[in-house]
Amino acid sequence: MVQLSFTLPLPAGKRGEGAALQLAGKMGVDPAMVVHARPIGEQHTFFVVYGRVGHLVEPDRVVVAERDYPLLSPKDVNAAVRGRLRRKLVVVGACIGTDAHTVGIDAILNVKGIAGEKGLEYYRELRVVNLGAQVSVADLVEAAGQEKADAVLVSQVVTQRDAHLQNVRAMSAAFREAFPAARRPLLVAGGPRFDELMAAELGVDRIFGRGTTPREVASYLAHTVTVRSR
Repeated sequence: MVQLSFTLPLPAGKRGEGAALQLAGKMGVDPAMVVHARPIGEQHTFFVVYGRVGHLVEPDRVVVAERDYPLLSPKDVNAAVRGRLRRKLVVVGACIGTDAHTVGIDAILNVKGIAGEKGLEYYRELRVVNLGAQVSVADLVEAAGQEKADAVLVSQVVTQRDAHLQNVRAMSAAFREAFPAARRPLLVAGGPRFDELMAAELGVDRIFGRGTTPREVASYLAHTVTVRSR
């Protein structure tokens, strides 16, 4: 059984409800039932439709980006960085292009964090440089060089015309041009509309999607950067 919500450009009434049921039927919901209808202005109606679908879910055929590193506590992250790097791990973060949505990058970097987890600034062995919003790729590359960054975190929320994909590709290309392979920082992109399986296609080392926590990012950085430094 599934529940769908959508808006149709039709006035509230029986004709609109009939159209909602017709759409649900074309989507494979049969039988379908309108359980909520609310007018939005004079010419639009919001619907909630409930009903049965006959499609099967095949979990064995689902492909996802599995976590391939241990999930560490802040104490263990600090110990791993201190023991292997013998210095602080430097992280530079930013929203690039015209993206001014800093909620995501701040949730990962700022000490207050999110969902009960403190951000990367809380970790003693991580030095965080948050460049904020609307940072050009050129400025990000320059800052990463000046700070001797081990990792660069980029957040992208704006997705119109695939701006998030274009910006990350441009960033990846710029870093590969500016740094020798052995000195290039770890490149990490994140945002709610990214496909975590697209890292190689976009030229980055890792993509984090919706719901990522600071602890996941810190664990990944501690694992990957320290492995690369061996």
